[in-house]
Amino acid sequence: MHAVVLGASGYIGSHLVPRLAARGVQVRAVARNLATLEARGWAGVECVAADALRPETLDAALAGADTLYYLVHSMGSGSDFPRLDRAGARNVRRAAERAGVRRIIYLGGLQPPGDTSAHLESRAETGEILRDGPIPVTELRAGIIVGAGSAAFEVIRDLAFHLPVMITPRWVRSRTQPIALDDLLEYLVRVAEEPATAGRTLDVGGPEVLSYAEMMQQFARFATGRRILILPVPVLTPRLSSYWLDLVTAVPANVVRPLIEGLRHDLLADDAAIRALIPLHLHTYVEAIGSALALERSASVPARWTEGAMAYRGQRPDIAYFSRSAGASVDADVSVEAAWGAIASIGGRAGWPSYDWLWRLRGVMDRLIGGPGMRRGRRHPTEVRAGDTIDWWRVVALEPGRRLTLVAEMRVPGSAVLELEAVPIEGGRTRITATSYFHPAGIWGLLYWIALIPVHKRIFLTLAEGLARRAAMAVPATPVAPAA
Repeated sequence: MHAVVLGASGYIGSHLVPRLAARGVQVRAVARNLATLEARGWAGVECVAADALRPETLDAALAGADTLYYLVHSMGSGSDFPRLDRAGARNVRRAAERAGVRRIIYLGGLQPPGDTSAHLESRAETGEILRDGPIPVTELRAGIIVGAGSAAFEVIRDLAFHLPVMITPRWVRSRTQPIALDDLLEYLVRVAEEPATAGRTLDVGGPEVLSYAEMMQQFARFATGRRILILPVPVLTPRLSSYWLDLVTAVPANVVRPLIEGLRHDLLADDAAIRALIPLHLHTYVEAIGSALALERSASVPARWTEGAMAYRGQRPDIAYFSRSAGASVDADVSVEAAWGAIASIGGRAGWPSYDWLWRLRGVMDRLIGGPGMRRGRRHPTEVRAGDTIDWWRVVALEPGRRLTLVAEMRVPGSAVLELEAVPIEGGRTRITATSYFHPAGIWGLLYWIALIPVHKRIFLTLAEGLARRAAMAVPATPVAPAA
């Protein structure tokens, strides 16, 4: 089988691609950002950039495929996501017809009886659009997926770890059938191998029916060994509760809001059909939690910062999976080699190229509360390798000549990552980028990040500018080619 996974950089796609490859499937991973795919380091997987909203990019991405996994949705794009989902599904269906794709497998969402939410309605509509053509479509409809990175799972994690008492809306009594990530992936792989699933819409769910309150309680008992007090109140509507969750969890607001709208319904799976066609031993909710946390701990360190990677969260499951970020770039008349030289020599006796006094003051404050401060300096003034310390930072990953990834070992309510990158651009110039990612630990971590928002842009812009100045002083500027 030659399968294309469209949406391969997303939560499900990033787990499905290596699973298909391990089954001997020839896999082409497709997403908008090629660098994100390549950072996964998937052996034997072809990585291609394409966008469901740009039809001209799709023909090459789907060429030669017999099976297409459609894992794209626009929920994080704001209130206009239903229109974007419709456009993307139409574009991909037409491209799949041109490419001669023989099968489409689509992951949708469980549907409640009666009225539904905009998010769930859009998931159902996407399936209808994909089916409005000659290619057989298998649609799997799932509810909450229990695995690191699933938005609903991460809401539960953040709440259970950081709030011993919760005032919650009535939707915590709604029931669903959470399915383990491993079970969902096995269904996705095996429906492509089972001809009888072609052209069918099939519910999938776990073996238990649980309320959201029960899921939070079971997670807290398993992961923290304690109970949490949940106090449902009638005044928190789904919209109000989405604002509250935006305040107390790190899950992005544009993801939480449409998700929460659907939680006022029971979302139960009629999964008799799929279980008859593909009999699986389904994992319980607690078993799925254990697998999710174990998988996080066992994951290897990626070559660059990747959302949710434990290496960038201090190896602590209580630190939020999702991050908040800030950064800036400058285009400099220097070579990539000179820019990398400036990045690789940052800190230590050479200091920081902008606001050095502020970095040192932060180091003194860190020492006062028991952190390392800036006393450790550097192993070597110009060379870096994985594991090195640079002041209060540790080198977690690097791509020599291009990217340096540092994790802070100072005392902060969460985990802070700084990534410095040099990329060649037209005219012999180089784009120097400084980006900070912060994974908060609870409300204090979120408040810490919010307090720094007014100064973030300035700090990282001047850091990138300072690196450009150092690069220009070290090596003569590369002349810019005249415009054609």
